[in-house]
Amino acid sequence: MFHVSRRDLVVGAAGAFAAFGLDKPLAFIGAAQAQTVPTGPGFKINQVGDIEVISLYDGVWEKPHDENFIKGANVDQTKAELKAGGLTDAFVPIPFTILAVKTAGRLVLIDSGTGGGQAGGPKAGLLAQSMAAAGLDPKDVKTIVISHFHGDHIFGLMAKDTNAQTFPEAEIVVPAAELKWWTQPVESIPGPRQGNAKRVQATFPSWKNIRVVDGEAEVAPGIRQIPAHGHTQGHTAHVISSGGKQFISTADVTNINALFVKHPDWQAVFDHVPDLAIETRKKLFDRAIADKATVSGYHWGLPNVGTIAKDGSGYAFVAA
Repeated sequence: MFHVSRRDLVVGAAGAFAAFGLDKPLAFIGAAQAQTVPTGPGFKINQVGDIEVISLYDGVWEKPHDENFIKGANVDQTKAELKAGGLTDAFVPIPFTILAVKTAGRLVLIDSGTGGGQAGGPKAGLLAQSMAAAGLDPKDVKTIVISHFHGDHIFGLMAKDTNAQTFPEAEIVVPAAELKWWTQPVESIPGPRQGNAKRVQATFPSWKNIRVVDGEAEVAPGIRQIPAHGHTQGHTAHVISSGGKQFISTADVTNINALFVKHPDWQAVFDHVPDLAIETRKKLFDRAIADKATVSGYHWGLPNVGTIAKDGSGYAFVAA
C-alpha cells in the first residue's frame, strides 16, 4: 500500500536478462527536450541548492526489437514512439546514466554503472571516461548508494573475473528489502535472475564496507533513500534536498522516457512486479509534479534531468 504526503514519499526475454546481467499523450516534444544518446563519454552538471549533481554517461544498449519487450505495446507502436521522441527506431536505445553528487565536502555516486561493459553490451562501459571528462577521480568517491541490484547498476562495484571491489575504500549503502530478496535461497528466485543472485551472494554478504539501510532514511548529507518498489522487490529512489530545492533520482521507476513516461501503463520485461511498478511510477511522478521537483532517470540518456508534466493519461519529460 502506498502513502504519499507532503512530508514523506513512500512508494512502495532471455536476451534482455542477459544484457542487464541477469541469467495519451503529448503529440510533440521539441528537439531541445528530447532524449538523446551520446556517441561517446559525456556529462552534465545540475545544481540543487548547495549540492552539485553530475550526470555521467555510461554508454547505451542497442536492444533489438522484441514483441515480448513491452506488455501493452507491439513493435510497431514502440517504433512509432521512439521516432516521435526523436530517437532511432532501428532498435531500442537504452542508455545508462549514473549520478555523482557533491555534498558536504564528499563525492557520492548513485549506482555504479555497468562495470566497464559487463552489462549492457559493447557500447556500454563509459563511466570511467565520463568521470575523467567531468574532472572526477574515482579515488575521491566516499559513498555509493545503490537503487537496486540489476547488473547495470551494481557491476561497477566489482571486477569481472574476480569480483574484487572497484571501490574498496568507499561505503556502499544498499536497501534492506533489495538485499533480502537477492540473498534468499537461489532456488527460490526465478531462473533468469539466478545468475545475478549468485553474484550478489558471492560479494555483498562478505564485504565489510556494506551498510544496509531499511525503509526511508538519510544515506548521505542531503540524500534520502525512498522505497519505490515494483521494478524490483526492493527498488529504491533517492531524494536530494538543499536550499528549499528537491531533486528525485528515480533510478528505474521507468525505463526509456520516450516510451514509459509517455505511457506509464506499459509494462517492460525488466519489471519484477509489473503492476506495482506502474503504480509506483505514477505516484512518484505525481509527487514530483506536486512538489515542483526536478527528476532524473537512469535510462533517460543525456540530458537525463528535468521536470515531469501530466499529459492526458500519461506524462511528459521536459529536459532542464
